[in-house]
Amino acid sequence: MSKIEIKSPLPGTFYRASSPDTPPFKADGDAVASGDVIGVIEVMKTFHEITAQDAGTNITFLVDNEEPIMPGQVIAEIEQ
Repeated sequence: MSKIEIKSPLPGTFYRASSPDTPPFKADGDAVASGDVIGVIEVMKTFHEITAQDAGTNITFLVDNEEPIMPGQVIAEIEQ
């Protein structure tokens, strides 16, 4: 199986859910469809959705919730 990397397009703080009291967009091991939101990046109080560009059978997050990230950093991998 091949793996596709989802990389951060900008610096900020990565969140796996839209708010602390909601479930994460995706959990490790979930299937992912093209266009699915997998998390958000907060930059200066503005939130940017991160979406999967490809579908896959299993997502693995490489970044923890509320972790600072840099542009180009791999957020998650999707198995195809």
